[in-house]
Amino acid sequence: MIALSTASVYPENTANGFALAARLGYDAVEVMVGIDPTSQETEAVRHLSHHHEIPVCSVHAPCLLITQRVWGTEPWGKLERSAEMAAAVGADVVVVHPPFRWQRDYARGFVEGIADLEERTGISFAVENMYPWRASRREMEVYVPGWDPSTETYANTTLDLSHSAVSRSDPLAMAERLGRRLRHVHLTDGTGSAKDEHLVPGRGSQPVAELLEHLAGADFDGHVVVEINTRKAGTREARELDLLEALAFARLNFVAAQEEP
Repeated sequence: MIALSTASVYPENTANGFALAARLGYDAVEVMVGIDPTSQETEAVRHLSHHHEIPVCSVHAPCLLITQRVWGTEPWGKLERSAEMAAAVGADVVVVHPPFRWQRDYARGFVEGIADLEERTGISFAVENMYPWRASRREMEVYVPGWDPSTETYANTTLDLSHSAVSRSDPLAMAERLGRRLRHVHLTDGTGSAKDEHLVPGRGSQPVAELLEHLAGADFDGHVVVEINTRKAGTREARELDLLEALAFARLNFVAAQEEP
């Protein structure tokens, strides 16, 4: 299943994300719960899924800096609501970032809290790899218990290739460490700069094709979700071409590899 994150069409809205995913031939959608009111309303998301006849495979919880006040300010409450939305729209994964260092109460017992949520809700909470924040020659560790989910005991994880570029870590090695705990992939790219670039796969320095081939060979049965930055596309046509290129990249390197004898 190759899905499109609604974040990939920003500054267009969630509704346009569903429309583009369906028209361009994606198999599913990941809903980024963000500042767009539609993304916050379960019934609106369910309507879009039915209208465009495309399923929702995952919900990205509102844990970005710009979404700190979406669905309130209590982090566990946001995850509960994310699970409720996922269950209501037929998704089986909630993507979540590890806590920021200043979210001390939330960070305390985060690993155990995620396991408890999964047991209670039946939804997989796939904790995403992040990165140190860098400025000039200095690095700051801002995530607790850490930015690398392979060092913790999470049952389900997300591997984002733009984030691995920023952290200058090896995504193939991380995937191997995670094994069957790798539940979700954010398909994108980066050059290794301090900026979280979310490039179209193949336009950066990450071993994106090699990772997809590895996953295909390992019988990966999770979700591959295109999550790219198209803000500078300029026109709808240019945005669509970027989304089509990303989808073609995924199908060539993952789906085709699965079909090889």
